[in-house]
Amino acid sequence: MRTLILIPAVTALLAACAPVEDRGPQGILAPGDPARAVMAAVETVVTTDPAVDADDPALWADPRDPSRAVMFGTDKSDGLYVHNLDGTVRQFLPSGPVNNVDYRTGFIVAGREQVLVAASNDAPGGNGVNLYLFDPATLATTDYGFLSTPYEPYGFCMGRRDGTFFLVVTTKAGTVHQMTVAAGPAGPVIGEPRVLTLSSQLEGCVVNDAADTLYVGEEDVGFWRFDFDPAAPTTATEIARVDRIRIKDDVEGLTIIRDRGMEYLVVSSQGDSTYPVFRIEGDQHVYVGRFAIVDGPVIDGVTQTDGLDAFSGPIGPFPEGALAFHDHEDAANPGQQNFKMVDWRDVRTALGL
Repeated sequence: MRTLILIPAVTALLAACAPVEDRGPQGILAPGDPARAVMAAVETVVTTDPAVDADDPALWADPRDPSRAVMFGTDKSDGLYVHNLDGTVRQFLPSGPVNNVDYRTGFIVAGREQVLVAASNDAPGGNGVNLYLFDPATLATTDYGFLSTPYEPYGFCMGRRDGTFFLVVTTKAGTVHQMTVAAGPAGPVIGEPRVLTLSSQLEGCVVNDAADTLYVGEEDVGFWRFDFDPAAPTTATEIARVDRIRIKDDVEGLTIIRDRGMEYLVVSSQGDSTYPVFRIEGDQHVYVGRFAIVDGPVIDGVTQTDGLDAFSGPIGPFPEGALAFHDHEDAANPGQQNFKMVDWRDVRTALGL
């Protein structure tokens, strides 16, 4: 495993000169609660673009045949990739600077069941959300429309309750916009937004459809839970704060994985590239440890991590679930960002779950 050690004086000098924040030691070298080491099993490879600006993944598998699986992955400069679960590119949609991506299954269009996929887009002068339809029969993804927004979208997730589909957009201004989406005769129909507010820049979010809750990451503060019912109070419940022991700013992606009757909330702590994990027990969230993705024999580890996603149950080569993570630089291809996939069983073993 490669190890990077910076002498404190050098670290301070670099921090003073650098235009970006000093992220400090990464992964298992990060101070605070020890991060357990795991290795990636698969990484994405794009041969047509030496400067992929990756950010956020979303994993999908056919429940009838989990070997039929894909991963959607955003490129903040160019568009949306659809990857096979061996990491190769299946499809590319040149949608512009899409940032966060999510989907919900069971979206009926013209009598056919589709997967509704959507991603936030912060193109200058063209803010909004790109919508796509993914056909589970052919594994093909097509454009489905664009929702223009009067604000700059940043983070994004989706939810479903009582058969209604929702888009959720977060912003750097600290607002959350929750709105319905339905299939109309001429394309998607968007409802009026419910607006939630926190105090500072937001990005990652995830909806727990079964529990009717929305989790939102406030980058330099921590993460919160809202009632997802559009008619519910807009009060936020604090779940955990940045303490630089378990969680370091920036809080980025949030995802949920279900395993053996338990639910776990996994958080992307970009400041030190670790992943704190909380077991969800009703209204309680029990911290169970954190992990980091380190160099393996073939695939490098993860640094300056951003978005992540989890899939519960069998998917592709992973019989009990998988997680996908953004990596700021693929060691084998300097200057290119990519995504790493990790077997959930390795995380479960590392944390003793």
